[in-house]
Amino acid sequence: MVLHKMFRSTMTVSLMTLLSRITGLIRDIAFAQFLGSGLVADAFFVAFRIPNFFRRIFAEGAFSAGFVPVYAEYESRYPAPQVRVFLDLMLGRLALILLLFTLLGVLGAPWLVTIIAPGFVEHADKYAATVDALRFTFPYLFFVSLVAMAGGILNTRGRFAVPAVTPVFLNLCLIGAVIWAVPFATNKALTLGIGVLVAGVVQVGFQLPFLAFEKRLPSPKIMTGKGTQAVAAEGVGRVFTLMLPALFGVSVAQINLLINTVLASFLVTGSVSWLYYSDRLMEFPVGVFGIALATVILPKLATQISERAEEEYFQTIEWALRLVLLVVFPAAVALVALAYPLMVTLFQYGKFSVEDARMAAQSLVAFSPGLIGFVLVKVLAPAFYARKDTKTPVRAGVIAMVVNALCAVILTMVLSFDHVGLAAAVSISGIVNAGLLYRYLVRDLGYSSGPDMGIFAVKTAAAAIVMGVVLRFGVPEPQFWVDESVGGRLWQLVMWVPAGTIVYFVCLYVVGLKPHRLFQRQT
Repeated sequence: MVLHKMFRSTMTVSLMTLLSRITGLIRDIAFAQFLGSGLVADAFFVAFRIPNFFRRIFAEGAFSAGFVPVYAEYESRYPAPQVRVFLDLMLGRLALILLLFTLLGVLGAPWLVTIIAPGFVEHADKYAATVDALRFTFPYLFFVSLVAMAGGILNTRGRFAVPAVTPVFLNLCLIGAVIWAVPFATNKALTLGIGVLVAGVVQVGFQLPFLAFEKRLPSPKIMTGKGTQAVAAEGVGRVFTLMLPALFGVSVAQINLLINTVLASFLVTGSVSWLYYSDRLMEFPVGVFGIALATVILPKLATQISERAEEEYFQTIEWALRLVLLVVFPAAVALVALAYPLMVTLFQYGKFSVEDARMAAQSLVAFSPGLIGFVLVKVLAPAFYARKDTKTPVRAGVIAMVVNALCAVILTMVLSFDHVGLAAAVSISGIVNAGLLYRYLVRDLGYSSGPDMGIFAVKTAAAAIVMGVVLRFGVPEPQFWVDESVGGRLWQLVMWVPAGTIVYFVCLYVVGLKPHRLFQRQT
C-alpha cells in the first residue's frame, strides 16, 4: 500500500474543499452584511437547513455509505458493460425515489417548518417567509443527490478533484443572489431559495462531462431483464439495503443540529443565526480535512476489503487516525483561542452587530471541543461502511443522539445556557459517538493501534495546548478587534495563525514527534 499516494489524494481534495470553504466563507460574510441576524436570516437559514439536513444524511451520508462499497466491488470484479448497467439502474431508481420525496417536501413545506422550527409559528411573517423559501430550497436535494452519485463514481475511479470543487457553484450562486438580487426583492428569503435551486442545476451540469470522459455517464433505467441486468439489480438492491440503517447512523451530527434548531426556535431572535455562523466556522476544518480524508479512505478501504487485504485495511485506519490527531487538536484549540477575533473580523459588518459577534463566538467556543469527535467519526465510520456494515455506526449514533437531546434540554431549559448550551450538547454528542465507534472497531473488528498511539495523542495534545496558551496571551484583547479597521483585523489574523502553527510544530519536534513521517512513501 502506498500511503504517500493517499496523502496526495487527501491534499488534493483538501485544497479543492478549501476553495469551496473560502467561497462559502465569502458567502456567509455577504449574508452577515446584507441579512444580519434578523427575520430574513432566521427564515432562510431554517429553510436552507432542512434540505441540507437531508442532503448530509442521504446524499453525502447514507447514499455514499451504501453506494461506494458496492460500486467499488463492481469496478474490481465485473467488466465495464456490466458496471454501466449497474449505474443505469442505480440512477433510474434513485431519481424516481428522489422525485417522489421532493414532491412530498414541497407540498409539505408548512408542516416541515412547523416541526423543525415550531417557535416560528407564533411569528406569522417569519413562518410565511420560511415556508416560501423552503418550497425552492427543498428541490435542491434532488440535484445534490445526483451530484453525490456522480461524486461517488469519480472518487472510486480516483478522480477526487472534480467532486471536491463542485460545491463552489452553490456558494457562487448564493453570493450572486444576496448581492445582486436580494436588495431589490420583495420576498428576500424566497429569492435566496431560488438561488439554491439554480445552484443545484449548475452543479449537476458541471459533473456530466467528467463522467462522460470516464465512460461512466449513466442513462436512467428502472426496469430490469435477465442475465447481466439481474446481477446489476441485485447490486442496486444491496445499495438500498445498506442505506437503510446508514440513513441514521452516518449523520448523527446533522440530526443533533436539527434537534438544536427546534430548541433554538424558542430562544431569542438571533439564536438560530448565531448557531449558524459558529457552526459554519466549526465546519471549516471538518470539511477541509475531515470530509476530504473520508472521501479518500472510503473507496480505498472498500477496495482493500474486496481484495481481502486485511493488513493494509488496518494500516490505512491507523494512518488516518494519526493524521486526524495531528491536525484536529491544534484546529480545535485555535478555534477556542481565536473565536471572538474570527467572528468580528469575518462577520461584524453591516447588520451583524458587535453583540451578534460576541454571542456567535460563545457558541463557537462550545462547538470547538466537539471538532475532535466530528472528524474522528468521518474516519471511523468508513471503516465499517467499507465492510458493508452500516448497522454498527447506527448503534453508536442512537446513543449519541440521546446524549445530545438530554444535554441540550438540560443545558438550555434547566441551566439556561441558551444557544451556547445547544452547541455544547452537539460537542458532547460528537465525542461520545467517536468514542463508541473506536470501541467497536477494537472489540468487533480486532483493530489494535500501534504501541505508541497513546503517546502520539498525548504529545500532539500537549503541543496544541502550548500553542493555545501562546495565542491566548499574545492575541489582542476583544476591544481591539472592535475598534480596529478591517485591514488591521485581517493583518492580526494573518500574523497570529501562522505564528500559532509554527509554535505547534516546534513543540512537536521538541517532544520528539516527526510529523513528516506520516507523509512519506510506505509500502
